[in-house]
Amino acid sequence: MQQLIYFFRKFKYFLFFILLEFIALALTFNNLDFHKSKFVNSANAFTGGIYYKVTNISEFWNLKTENNILAAENTRLKNLLEKKTYIRLEKDSIVNDTIVVDTTLHIQNYRYTSAKIIKNNYSKEFNFLTIDKGESQGIEKEMAVINSRGIIGIVDNNSESYARVQSILNRNSKINARLKNSNYFGTLGWNGKDYNIVQLSDIPRQAPLKIGDTIETGGKSTIFPEGILIGTISEINKGNSADNKVNVKLFNDMSNLGYIYVIKSFNKKEINTLEAQNE
Repeated sequence: MQQLIYFFRKFKYFLFFILLEFIALALTFNNLDFHKSKFVNSANAFTGGIYYKVTNISEFWNLKTENNILAAENTRLKNLLEKKTYIRLEKDSIVNDTIVVDTTLHIQNYRYTSAKIIKNNYSKEFNFLTIDKGESQGIEKEMAVINSRGIIGIVDNNSESYARVQSILNRNSKINARLKNSNYFGTLGWNGKDYNIVQLSDIPRQAPLKIGDTIETGGKSTIFPEGILIGTISEINKGNSADNKVNVKLFNDMSNLGYIYVIKSFNKKEINTLEAQNE
């Protein structure tokens, strides 16, 4: 307390000067419109700059939450599209000159679950990824894994809360794929070299191949839906016409992956059982 009194005694003239300055400025800004407007504008600019910086910082720290929200919303929309209904009019549905409309519920073929990659290998010959969803979230073996840019791989193992994904950058990876413009299909694999380039082989000789053509999933697999993007043809192996192999530049940057979707096929078990009976 004595030090506070000593401080005021020592700087009393300076503090008195500051008080007078404050009173003078207050009177000036309150009574003169020009000065008042300048002060208000300057104060608004200063506080606006502060608010802008604070908002940017806040948005940065909230990016993770926003990404989670967007991933969940995209998953919900994808599942809604799978549950759409349609009306089918059959030729034999005319009875007593009355048209009978057969309304059929479109069966949901796939279910989408959002997840995040927490570990990603892409520099080895046999690469795997780890995602933050597992058996308790409905993730099972042999489920497709994609993101908004294209395919990523197939679930090959799972635990209660996590799952391992065999990347398309794996020498053991074999996925049915086709040329988007012609529907000729082949087998997609990887030679273990460039993580941006995969190979499409076993394409029919008569298939028209052109640099830049889009490659997508062929739909002849019980794992991937048809039409999921893969990449574009970057090189054609013309010297091996029997194999007709092409290089495909991936749409995905496999070294920079984040949120993904895991796809469950509701028809896979039935199809596999049926095909096994014919063997």
